[in-house]
Amino acid sequence: MTTGTLITVAPTGAESAKAEVPALPVTLDELLLTAKECEALGASVIHVHIRDDQARPTLDQGRLRETVAALRDATDLIVQLSSGGAVTDPEADRLAVLDAAPDMASCTMGTVNFGDDVFLNRWEFIVDLHTRMQERGILPEYEIFDLGHLSALYRLLDRHGLPHGGHVHVDFVMGVPGGMPGTTATLVAAQQMLRDLPAGTTFSATGVGRSTIPVMLAALSTGGHLRVGMEDTVTYAKGRPVESNMQLVARATGFAQLAQRPPLTTTEARRLLGR
Repeated sequence: MTTGTLITVAPTGAESAKAEVPALPVTLDELLLTAKECEALGASVIHVHIRDDQARPTLDQGRLRETVAALRDATDLIVQLSSGGAVTDPEADRLAVLDAAPDMASCTMGTVNFGDDVFLNRWEFIVDLHTRMQERGILPEYEIFDLGHLSALYRLLDRHGLPHGGHVHVDFVMGVPGGMPGTTATLVAAQQMLRDLPAGTTFSATGVGRSTIPVMLAALSTGGHLRVGMEDTVTYAKGRPVESNMQLVARATGFAQLAQRPPLTTTEARRLLGR
């Protein structure tokens, strides 16, 4: 079990509307302020979705490049772009996310029902995304929405090789309606399945909505790392809207410290991930 905790902040996402969640960071200035605040509290990775001038999700190349450059200039965070975008984004635009040259990018390992929508990830698309990241030296974070996605990851690595640098890192996204539930029992089952993956594989866990706290506690107790942020929950407690991403990172940091697994610095995080 690792002695420190990698904390990823996912501040925006593609699902919540600014009009309904006023604290959501959607402009570049808002994102940079959030990034700096969360880094100061213990986050070492930022998982990034961007918005357009009307606060709608976008994969605009110019905005992506500007965002990556600005985050690198203002922080020491590991910049991880979402290749998922919104569920309606075409594959070509999702692949083009890599052209912005992030440190990391997400790579979702299969199709999943996503509330009333379908988050489509065809096998050919997954292979294309994985191999392009290998060629460009971008570290994947393999997103696992259901337990079968771990079998798909094993198949991917067996047929197409390890990611650049050789380190495998997965994120269990739990509690999405249509995906695996955000429970301790499910996380334990998922963690046990990691035994089929290369030695040294690490994992983070994300609890969506009301599963946030149970998933955090289960992840810390099983040697995992944490992803928190307003992409995944906009409610801090029953009847209490989240005030900022800082609030969620501060809670994750507090839990990590209580577990005697304090947050990793950005330098330690890079060492862990092979960056």
